[in-house]
Amino acid sequence: MGFEHTSVMPRQVHEQQNLQPGNIAVDCTLGGAGHALSTLKAILPDGLLIGIDQDLDAINHAEKILQPFKKNVLLFHNNFSDLPEILDANGIKGVNSIVLDLGFSLNQLKHARRGFSFNKDEPLDMRMDMRNDLTAFEIINSFKESELIDIFFKFGEEKFSRRIAKRIIEQRKQNPIHTSFELAQIITKAIPAKNIYSQRIHPATRVFQALRIVVNRELEQLEKFMKIVPSLLLKDGRVCIISFHSLEDRIVKQSLRKFENGCTCPKSLPVCLCGFVPQIKSIFKKPLIPTKQEIDQNPMARSSKLRVAQKI
Repeated sequence: MGFEHTSVMPRQVHEQQNLQPGNIAVDCTLGGAGHALSTLKAILPDGLLIGIDQDLDAINHAEKILQPFKKNVLLFHNNFSDLPEILDANGIKGVNSIVLDLGFSLNQLKHARRGFSFNKDEPLDMRMDMRNDLTAFEIINSFKESELIDIFFKFGEEKFSRRIAKRIIEQRKQNPIHTSFELAQIITKAIPAKNIYSQRIHPATRVFQALRIVVNRELEQLEKFMKIVPSLLLKDGRVCIISFHSLEDRIVKQSLRKFENGCTCPKSLPVCLCGFVPQIKSIFKKPLIPTKQEIDQNPMARSSKLRVAQKI
């Protein structure tokens, strides 16, 4: 089985990267290498693509897909937040383009057998990087009820977090919860029937999102990365970030706004004392979204938002 994934908003991303031959570009989340391929075609013959992914399956797939361009490619099995160390280790002072796609791949959902899908009976794992210690199984079977409530509400925005956590505790007293399908059934039974039928999404969607975020420290890694984005870019370099839910997009939006606004001193002060100057400018006031045609062809793109900023 080949690596299955369709890149989100490929045309918009490629247009907004503003690439030239000879540029240095980074694909922080390789996935199926779709964005990486279009990037390479724009920066050849002398450009360099740095590809990063915490999922080893994606790295192995990219090695095959990008083999014809291997002299122009450096691949790293890392988290995207490790980019500063990667650049430093390779003597690179800055890059012209950074693409960060925060979604998980169709391959992870359908073929990874790590419990990402609530429609499959797979081990409760949810690690994108199998070198990490924490799994969804450990969270579900050992965390306190109050901790589960907090996780489901904070990272999944699940309004029935208390009912779901209570049902999980009751169930695991009888037997450990081993698989994604088991968990999905428990969640479904915990939610009032009238609410299940009024939702457009599967009743387990928000809890599975919350577990995936916590297992992979997704928001923590994103916040770490967003604090140093301008320092990674060369002048006029661009960063393109695709988010898929409000928690991610809020971090991206607020971080870009901070670097765009500059001075953080109270408006009552007659002069700036913080010395913080604008470092980037947003290309669009509002994020770009996929076309209806793309959503019809790739439903996983439906909630995606693309924000683009340029180094001043």
